[in-house]
Amino acid sequence: MGNNKKLVLSAIIRFSIGIIVLGLFLFLSGGIRYWNAWLYLITLAVAIFFFGLYLYIKDKELLQKRLHSKEKEKEQKAYTFFAGLSFLATFVICGLDFRFGWSYVPFAVVIITFVIMLVGFGLFVLTLTYNRFASRTIEIQNEQKVIDTGIYALIRHPMYTAAVLMFFSSPLVLGSYYAAIPMLLFLVGIIMRIRNEEKILSNGLEGYTEYMKKVRYRLMPFIW
Repeated sequence: MGNNKKLVLSAIIRFSIGIIVLGLFLFLSGGIRYWNAWLYLITLAVAIFFFGLYLYIKDKELLQKRLHSKEKEKEQKAYTFFAGLSFLATFVICGLDFRFGWSYVPFAVVIITFVIMLVGFGLFVLTLTYNRFASRTIEIQNEQKVIDTGIYALIRHPMYTAAVLMFFSSPLVLGSYYAAIPMLLFLVGIIMRIRNEEKILSNGLEGYTEYMKKVRYRLMPFIW
């Protein structure tokens, strides 16, 4: 029971800090009337809350791994750092764009990209239902095996595809074209991370090299 309480407390703290920090970036730069930011934050908070609740009920071990994992590889630590800078720049520019009216993103575009963002989150959840080893860090876990069914039969890294859909739609959901520019750094980081991850998995996970030959595409079918 004590471990469960610690898990809940840890999840609440990380969830609260994440939403508060993101809100500060958006509202300090864009102002309290930044309606796109309210839409974005509320949706993200609700989705993460119910997903966390689902994991707590169905798979506490996976929730624990998602909360407390840290990168060990030097290349992955570098990726995490630059991804953080990319997100910071993106969200601050979004707020400044709203405050000063640099962009005009039609409401229809906001709604379409909002749906794309939800699809990305749905793909993220789907990926975890197929692969409990889909950790936040790059490592070979105990009893880990190659997953080649479901979405993994189409692309090798659906978790990253989900991230691309979610984060690349975010600037437009938040009403900014200019904020999409620093998000390109995130895409570069994703590509570097995938290459490093596949090197680690090929060397340490039995059957992964054969899986790479079987499933050609990493992020998007027929593209890459």
